[in-house]
Amino acid sequence: MSTPVSKAARHDRIAGLIRGSAVRSQTELAELLAADGIQVTQATLSRDLEELRAVKVRGEYLIPEDGERALRPAEEAPTRLIRLLRELLTGVDCSGNLVVLRTPPGAAQFLASAIDRTGLPDIVGTIAGDDTIMVVAREAPDPHGRPTAGEVLAAKLTEWAHLDGPSK
Repeated sequence: MSTPVSKAARHDRIAGLIRGSAVRSQTELAELLAADGIQVTQATLSRDLEELRAVKVRGEYLIPEDGERALRPAEEAPTRLIRLLRELLTGVDCSGNLVVLRTPPGAAQFLASAIDRTGLPDIVGTIAGDDTIMVVAREAPDPHGRPTAGEVLAAKLTEWAHLDGPSK
């Protein structure tokens, strides 16, 4: 028998299921919820996943960390970002104070969210598509020929991901 639950409780259960096991489809997620006595329609589940900002990466749903700010101190956060960069980053390029990151299809928004939540002081923000992320570095190009903020940031992200370096 299904028990009525609030939207917040349903979201919490969905997040717990996705974080706790490999959920590969909305049908599978609906079955897991039903096993917990939570009946949802496909339309409701689709809206819930969108509201939770769930993304599919390599065939499994993932949910970015909650909140609009970094959840960990800036010193600890790069550890998670480094792991994600090693798993998802396939290429890096830069121009001025912009860095372009390449990922497998479907992974860009997840990685961009992780970059934003890390709270690195030299990053203004990110914009992500399906497999490409634009990262905006805080400073404009240097008029004296020193590396631009984008070049410095690209080098840092490349090093963390263990790639060969920005493609030119």
